[in-house]
Amino acid sequence: MDSRDKGKRGEREAAAKLNEVLKHAGAYRSQQFSGADGDADLSGVPGIHVEVKRRERGNVAGWVDQAVEDAADDVVPIVMHRASHRPWLITVRLEDLPDLASAVVALVD
Repeated sequence: MDSRDKGKRGEREAAAKLNEVLKHAGAYRSQQFSGADGDADLSGVPGIHVEVKRRERGNVAGWVDQAVEDAADDVVPIVMHRASHRPWLITVRLEDLPDLASAVVALVD
């Protein structure tokens, strides 16, 4: 139960941070609305599939694989992750960087 609560808190924290950085992008925690497996952890960010991981260590490549597998064809899969007392990081495949940049520009314009 504690890890599930930590995940929920992490998703809410990640949404707030993303909205702060992207000037109120509209990100919100998906599970509170739909609860479906395969959905992004955060919704409201057009063009970007966001998986959130709030862990001390883990398999970043595996997390990216999950995001890629779960993402629709027309969105950029990213992983937003952080460990305790560390800043949020975003991991994206290099080949997806131009599409991510375009999606971010569209959000802040």
